[in-house]
Amino acid sequence: QVQLVESGGGLVQPGGSLRLSCAASGSIFSLYAMGWYRQAPGKQRELVARISQLSSTNYADSVKGRFTISRDNAKNTVYLQMNSLKPEDTAVYYCSADRDRGGERYVYWGQGTQVTVSS
Repeated sequence: QVQLVESGGGLVQPGGSLRLSCAASGSIFSLYAMGWYRQAPGKQRELVARISQLSSTNYADSVKGRFTISRDNAKNTVYLQMNSLKPEDTAVYYCSADRDRGGERYVYWGQGTQVTVSS
């Protein structure tokens, strides 16, 4: 089991920045790929960024060049630095942890943190 707790959300003006953090506990953090997803009202949850166990990254096209995902295995924490925020980035942001083990995929989710981009 992995417990994930997000923090850092809030209200920011367009063009501003926020850094989300996700603290993990309950298992060996470095064994998991970590991701950030978001869900806006009336829309499906979508992948924002993901970082593998070896720190390779991938991003949604809509955030490339603006968002950066990183991980600190010593602190059991994954971050999402969000710059040049736009109103369309408004959503609840969820942290995830996943790994494949014994032919099964294990996925864990945090409770989410609200990000609102508005003037």
